[in-house]
Amino acid sequence: MQDSTVGDAPRLAAKVLFGRYELVCLLGFGSSGRVYLARDLHSGQSVALKAIPKSRVAKGGRAHNVVREIAIMRHLRHPHVLRLLEVLASRSKIYFVLELAQGGELYARVACGRLPEDLSRRYFQQLISAIRYCHSRGVYHRDLKPENLLLDDAGDLKVSDFGLSAFPDQIRGDGLLHTRCGTPAYVAPEMLAKKGYDGAKIDVWSCGVILYVLNAGYLPFNDPNLMAMYRKIYRGEYRCPEWTSPELRHLIARILDPNPETRITIDGILRDPWFKKGLSEEEWAAAAKCHAAETAEAEDRRFWKSEEPDRPLHAFDLISFSSGLDLSGLFGPASDRRRFVSAESAAAILARAEDIGAKEELVVRRKGEKGLGGVVVEGPTGNLVARVVVRRLAKGLVVVELESGGDAERGFLQGKLWPALKGPVKGNANSGSAADRPDPIL
Repeated sequence: MQDSTVGDAPRLAAKVLFGRYELVCLLGFGSSGRVYLARDLHSGQSVALKAIPKSRVAKGGRAHNVVREIAIMRHLRHPHVLRLLEVLASRSKIYFVLELAQGGELYARVACGRLPEDLSRRYFQQLISAIRYCHSRGVYHRDLKPENLLLDDAGDLKVSDFGLSAFPDQIRGDGLLHTRCGTPAYVAPEMLAKKGYDGAKIDVWSCGVILYVLNAGYLPFNDPNLMAMYRKIYRGEYRCPEWTSPELRHLIARILDPNPETRITIDGILRDPWFKKGLSEEEWAAAAKCHAAETAEAEDRRFWKSEEPDRPLHAFDLISFSSGLDLSGLFGPASDRRRFVSAESAAAILARAEDIGAKEELVVRRKGEKGLGGVVVEGPTGNLVARVVVRRLAKGLVVVELESGGDAERGFLQGKLWPALKGPVKGNANSGSAADRPDPIL
């Protein structure tokens, strides 16, 4: 949440965090902490810095939620989803370094009055693009509202605040989600019924409420009595303002359908005449695909550059080592991942990995600057067999992480690579049998 636009906020006394981020001003207060405008002294880039007190996380039992939010934001790469750039931690706070949305909240625009229909359509198109992408990754936001939609300096929309998001691992045996969450005026009727619900369908409902608000300037379901408001939501009782065009009125009715079985889907919205006006589906899809490809390539470069042994582990690295908080399986098939601490040099460890791969007639490629970030072991068809990453934990100590390419490649990691690299040094694994798994690093 970034309450203020950049130009509105008063300046702060000079303060630099972690020798890198200079605090410029307070942008606002989010649900979990303060949000600051900061300047990256290394790059000169302006960023948003969200400071979350550890005491608040501990008292509220939100530690796992924070880790999950970090995990999801690190995996989402879309033009209309706010980027998480880095996670840092001090003794008292956790810091999210976020892409700066200089235009502030969309809510601030709507609070001044309704938007023109063409502008409402533009924001709605960008919102649907982002939510469609999130759903394709198995992520359901569950708290969509104008306060969680930000605007960048070009006036484009950015979806933020994934603290209540749901993941595939939360879906029960009936194929539905069951946790009650969200903001009352934006929740779908089926969530009020205290039964299971489809995460995609409740996000579509919230998008419909947002579209109504953009067009009308006020909520479709509103009442000073909360239970009375819930009855209106459950029955789908609302009235569009007189200036609403017939096409928009029809789309809103399809979205704010209290029956989730007949409610329009994302794909249905994409085919709607009002939605498609001024939008080339081919260009829209191509832009998203191109952006995803570019960011994936850039992320790969950043990943291996960041894995140099001289780079100390940052907050997310250490959090992700914690027992029960390894979230690697949320976004794809689970692989065999193991870690151990070593006093050997990165060069010696990686050279040994190369030898093992060569003996098995596999292709081994060095990664990272000077080839010291890690190695990738590939099969004859280019399939990933294993990945080895070395990172500095402290002076004279490194963390070695091994990961298999999948179920078929576990044998190479377990029988060849792991025994050869671990050797006589102090070991630590986050997977494998109970017999060969010591306590986790943290």
